[in-house]
Order: sequence, then C-alpha cells, then structure tokens
Amino acid sequence: MFEKLEQATIGVEGMTCAHCQKRVTDALRGLKGVKSAAVDLEKKQAAVSYNPAKTGLPELEKAITEAGYTVTGAAASTQD
Repeated sequence: MFEKLEQATIGVEGMTCAHCQKRVTDALRGLKGVKSAAVDLEKKQAAVSYNPAKTGLPELEKAITEAGYTVTGAAASTQD
C-alpha cells in the first residue's frame, strides 16, 4: 500500500555540536510515522519525511523541544 508522505523543514536553534545534531535526529526518528530525518547543524534545520496520518508538525516540534532545543519555524509540503 502506498503511503502519501509529507516533507517538513523545521528551524532548530540551540544546536552547537554533532551530539546536539544526533540528539535532534534521534528524537525525530523515534516518532511513529517518521520515515526519515536529516538534521543540518550548519543550516540549523531539520528535514523530515513523515506520514501525516501518523504524526504531524505539532508532534515533530514537540519532539525537538523535549530534546532541549528551540523550534524557530516550520513548513510542510506533500511529496509526490
């Protein structure tokens, strides 16, 4: 069965090192419905591919906040 995925780009403040980057990546990948998460330390953002039937932007943002970082903005789009 084909899952329609969405792509979110989320700004993340407070990351200073590779450990921070891994912590945010692990927090996002631990959510049900997340297919992939790539965190760019230099750009201070996370790119997340997820199933909107299982999770959404509020849950992604909450995972980042609970990991100890600040969300500075988020945008989502549907993947074809």
